[in-house]
Formats: sequence, structure tokens, C-alpha cells
Amino acid sequence: MPKVLVADRIAQEGVDALKQRGVQVDVKTGLPKEELKSTIVDYDALVVRSETQVTADLIEAGKKLIVIGRAGVGVDNIDLEAATRRGIAVVNAPTGNTLAAAEHSVALMLALARHVPQASASLREGKWNRSAFVGVELRGKTLGIVGLGRVGSEVARRAASFNMRLLGYDPFISPDYARNLGVELASLDDLYRRSDFITIHTPMTDTTRGLIGHRELGMMRKGVRLINVARGGIIDEKALLDDLNSKEGKVAGAAIDVFTEEPPKDPMLWELAKHPKVIATPHLGASTAEAQVEVGKEVANEVLLVLDGKPARSTVNLPFMPQDVQKVVVPYLETATLLGKLAQQLAGGQFVSLSLRYAGELAQQSTTALRAAALVGVLSGITEERLNLINAPVFAAQRGMKIEETKESGAGGYSSMVTVEILTQDGSVSLSGGRIQNETHILRVNDYWIDLVPSSPYLLFIDHRDRPGMIGALGTLTGKHDINIAFMAVGRQAPRGKAMMVVGLDDPVPAEVLREIRAIPNMVSAEVAKT
Repeated sequence: MPKVLVADRIAQEGVDALKQRGVQVDVKTGLPKEELKSTIVDYDALVVRSETQVTADLIEAGKKLIVIGRAGVGVDNIDLEAATRRGIAVVNAPTGNTLAAAEHSVALMLALARHVPQASASLREGKWNRSAFVGVELRGKTLGIVGLGRVGSEVARRAASFNMRLLGYDPFISPDYARNLGVELASLDDLYRRSDFITIHTPMTDTTRGLIGHRELGMMRKGVRLINVARGGIIDEKALLDDLNSKEGKVAGAAIDVFTEEPPKDPMLWELAKHPKVIATPHLGASTAEAQVEVGKEVANEVLLVLDGKPARSTVNLPFMPQDVQKVVVPYLETATLLGKLAQQLAGGQFVSLSLRYAGELAQQSTTALRAAALVGVLSGITEERLNLINAPVFAAQRGMKIEETKESGAGGYSSMVTVEILTQDGSVSLSGGRIQNETHILRVNDYWIDLVPSSPYLLFIDHRDRPGMIGALGTLTGKHDINIAFMAVGRQAPRGKAMMVVGLDDPVPAEVLREIRAIPNMVSAEVAKT
């Protein structure tokens, strides 16, 4: 009989779900580290929340461990590398709080529309001032939803019941998926201009930090209302406060559940939280009794799947691969992921389809893992969940992504090559890569053959006309802004014809500098991607 140790408090329903399957469950919370290490020796599974630190030495002590379950989303308290080395599956519970976060978003939207907290506070002070709290109806208003993942989609379904018009922005949602939700896909700028309410449901990434700042607030409708139950900092808090304090400001009200500091220490954040036009809650998005129950049951079911020898849906570390597959395919997993990540950043416009091509020796192998690895890269930056070879295809399917795969015998003189091409409504981006001396090489960008090792943190892709002085002009401009160039590679179709320059940079390129680069004579386009 498998034995499960529950080291942190989870909902009783989760414990019961384990027991009902004939598993021995021992709940021992708050054990000191050394006692936990001596206790774990006899257990096949360990279930924790955020309190217990599952370190490498604890994992090493668990000689019989098969699976570690995290009752929640984040797994920062678990040493994934140590677990993977031991062949221990790490699973989490990514969906249990989805409805709680969606309902809190809708609750805040209603409270904003009808000034509920402010009116309640006024009445508690003994005032009866109905005229001060005249609200607006949701019926007929336009709701802009930034991010149509699980939470954003649930918000859309609920908002539709209020007869709201729904706009959505999510580059990696298929048009059919959006159509089924009753959502009209739009660009971010279009969404900002047309929406009466805007709700945020994206992860916090380099591209979403400060997604809504002074510029974006300035283009919004007068009287817009903002809701953020995602992550603090996606809305620039200082910019929002400035708008709320300005007579010319566009924002009639904001509802904020998340802050860049929690609890806030910066006086500016407290000023924002206490602003009369703001409804603020202390990160309550997932704080419902039902969500805690669902998280406990979800992690229990994931643990049971692994104990039964079946693949779990929410495994957050790498699965086992047969030796014959590992020898050829595993070195290219890193390559496929990087190509997907770069292509996603370079592609502009609404996603249409993803094409994957395998050439050479790779084409003779099972490419299931390569497909998943490319999806990990493509989907990175649009979800906070830890993507891996198991769950990335699930996320892609949930979003209705169209994926095509082809295999070719020839690899253009290389032993093997992987190509990732993203087609959007604005065009396509294609990147090909291979492995040379155990390193990933980018071998082709769109129609340009090139050879470079993407060893810098930032890559600047410049499509231009091959003319004297291009390299010098770029070097002068980056030098002026103290941006260090690590390397440069150029591919061209013909002398003085079309060319592609890829520049490795040690430093990020601010938006205003990128605009200067694009203004260099004979420049066609310039985009920056983070490796």
C-alpha cells in the first residue's frame, strides 16, 4: 500500500480523496527539518503547500519517493532539479482557484460600477447621500479582457450574462476559440480605445510589466474603469495614481487586488490603495473556501495518478524518455524551445497557426517531445504556470492553437534541423536551428541563411537593405546609449540586396532607442527578442 505524507495543512477533502483510494495517509504538519528528513524515508509521496521547503537533501532522504505534490500553483519551494535527477514527479494544482479569481474579478467590476464600498462606508458614518453614488449599468458596456486564458475566459462567460460587449486581446488564442466565447479579438490599442471596463488576466513577464502606463491610459475612453486581479505591476501603479489625481484623467475608478509589494511598504502604493476612486483588496483572488477544497482535491488526484503509474496532467518537471530517443532528440529540445520563444516575440499580430518542420536525422525519430518543447517556447510569456513537455500541448489545445508538422529528409548540409514558423494575421516569422559542437545555432531567419550562437541575453533582428554604413550607423547609435554589442552576424540574398543582421546585445533596448534604430536609412524592420 502506497504511503503519503501530508506535511502542510490542506483541505480535508484532499486528504479524504487520497484515503478513498486505499492509500495510507499521514498528516504531520510543522515538522522540524531534521525530523521531516528522518520521517520521509518511509513514504512514496509527499504533499506540501508553501510552508515546507522541499530541498535537495530532503529529496535525497526520501529514498522511496515517487511523487511530490504542491497544493497550489507555485513550486518555488521545491528543488525541481533534484527531484528530476531522482526521477521523482513534481505535480501541482493549477486550476483549483480559476473560478475564485474569475468571480472576484466580476465582483470588483460590479462594485466599481455601483460604488458599493464607498456607499457602504458613507452609510456607516451616518450619512444618507444617494446622489453621491450614482453608478452605471454593465448592460451594453464594452468589457476589454486582456488575456483569455482560464481566468480570462471564465470572466468572459460571466460578463456575457450581463449583456456586455466583449473585446479580447490574446495573441495566442485562435479566432474560433474567441468566437465561441462571444469575444471579438482586438489589438491592445484598439481594446484600450473602445472599452468601458478593462480587466487584466495575463502573467507578469518582461513584456507585461507596465503594460498599462501613461501612454495607454491616455488613449482610453473618459470614464474607463480598470480591474486587476492578476499581478501587481502589470498596470503601472504610479501612472494610474497620476491619472486618478489629474483633472484630465481618464480613469473613473480602479479595482486592485494585487500590488508590486504585498503588503505594500511604498507610501505611493498606500496612497493608491486608499484613493477614493479605488477599491482595493489584499490579494483575495484565490481566497475562497471552495478554492482551497478544489486545490486539495486536485493535487490529491494528481498524486494518485503518478502512484498508479499514469501520466499526471500537471507534472512540472521533465518526464522519462527512452534511451534511444534521448540520444538523438534530447539535445534538440533546448533548440526547439529557444526557437519557439524567439519566434513568439518576433511575431506580430493575432496568431493563426504554428508550423514545425524537422529535417535530417531528427525526421527519422518520434518528434512528440520536440513538438512539446517548441510549444514550451511559444507559450512562454503568456502563462505564469511552469510549462513542460507534458502540459504545454494541453495548454495549446485549450487555446485552440492550430499546429502543423512536417518531416524532410534533407537538412541543408546539416545533420539535423528544426524550424519553427508562426503565422499571424500580419505575416509570418520563421526560425531554423541546429546543434553544432553541443551548442544551439540559429541557422536561418525567414529567407536568410545565417549562423550564430544565441549566447547574448538580447538579440536584435534587423531586416535591411545591404548598403555601406549600416553596421557603423548601428554601432554609433548603440554606443551613444551605452548598449554593448557582443556579436553580429549577417545573412544576405545578394550584394546590396535584402539582408538580415542579427546583433547580440548585453543590455536591453528601450523603446525609444528601438525607434531610433528603425529610423536608420535603409532599415526595413528591427525587433528585439530576449533569449
